[in-house]
Amino acid sequence: MRTTLTRSLAALVAAAGPVALPATALAAPSDGPTPSPGAATVTRAGTSFLTATTIAAGQPVQVDASTGDYLYWSFTADAGQVHDISATVSFPGARSGASTWTVEVFDGLRRRQACTAGAQTPTADKAASSVSLDCTLREVRPWAEPWSADPLPGTYFVRLSVADVPEPDLGAPIEVELLVSADGEGAPADDGELAVPLVPNTRAGAVLTDEQAIAPVDDADEGSWLDDLLPALGSRWIWTSVGGILAAVAGVVGFALTRRPRRA
Repeated sequence: MRTTLTRSLAALVAAAGPVALPATALAAPSDGPTPSPGAATVTRAGTSFLTATTIAAGQPVQVDASTGDYLYWSFTADAGQVHDISATVSFPGARSGASTWTVEVFDGLRRRQACTAGAQTPTADKAASSVSLDCTLREVRPWAEPWSADPLPGTYFVRLSVADVPEPDLGAPIEVELLVSADGEGAPADDGELAVPLVPNTRAGAVLTDEQAIAPVDDADEGSWLDDLLPALGSRWIWTSVGGILAAVAGVVGFALTRRPRRA
């Protein structure tokens, strides 16, 4: 009976032919952000906040660097957006031990922003060929209290570096791939608006021109010769003179108190 049932099922399957599965069922699920179509790949990185390379959301980054380098990028964030920073560090050569890598995000005021999800500080074993890092930021708010560290619209900085590495591995070549994605384009429900985005001040000061310089004051017609003499002497000469006079008085008084009286 079982043999007859098995043969009947086999005959039905052979008659039906191969079953075609939908393409969505065959495709592997994609995790993490994907680059924007047509976005140009960035092949360099800065070494500090001032030299950070500017990138846009959805723009892929591929950089060849060395273990121990500090790599900086900057991007612009608007209110209502949630950014996700994903990076992959590949090791083309052999390594002597495990290494710990970290990705950090700072706002325009150089305040470090916390990650709500993702492997921000993973450790790569000695035999690992790559390590993946990820950091999901909080939603950018349109305004915040001065004492808070909430993310506000403006320029943000991404820093990728190694936190712990054996000394023989310093300087070894690495390949870095980084991508910043932005979700949510609408303004949040918070009331208020930031007057000026938090953009780093690259012009801390300005040089005074000849027209802005303060004109010198002519002292020829002001004051007397005594007013000119006392400032020239300075307080050091005044206190030295007073100290000398007091020392002379103290010497005379001491001599008068200690001398022997004359016998008649």
